[in-house]
Amino acid sequence: MTLILIVDDSPTELHQMQKALEKHGYQTAVASDGVEALSKARELKPGLIFMDIVMPGMDGFRATRQLTSDPETRSIPVIVVSSKGEETDRIWAMRQGAVDYLVKPWSPEQLVEKARAVLAG
Repeated sequence: MTLILIVDDSPTELHQMQKALEKHGYQTAVASDGVEALSKARELKPGLIFMDIVMPGMDGFRATRQLTSDPETRSIPVIVVSSKGEETDRIWAMRQGAVDYLVKPWSPEQLVEKARAVLAG
């Protein structure tokens, strides 16, 4: 069973993402900011990370950059999930090392489809 780390400062968003992914057989762990995400990624070695951008402390762009440049975590794919829907945001996320981008609000089907595509690839 694949473990997916969900990083978001919104408890509601975390809960909805967990529910959607667990319903399809994925195991989940959560972090509420970038610093916690780095720590949990090193500790748990998830198969995938869904990363919000706008969070207090360390934002998702910086956390993604650190994850993808650290030899210990660089093999973990990161999908950015953000309310920032501009093409420049998507491009910037990819430059930080993200493998995909999902704009909020998302549907459970979109979330699971992104997870499946990245984990299968």
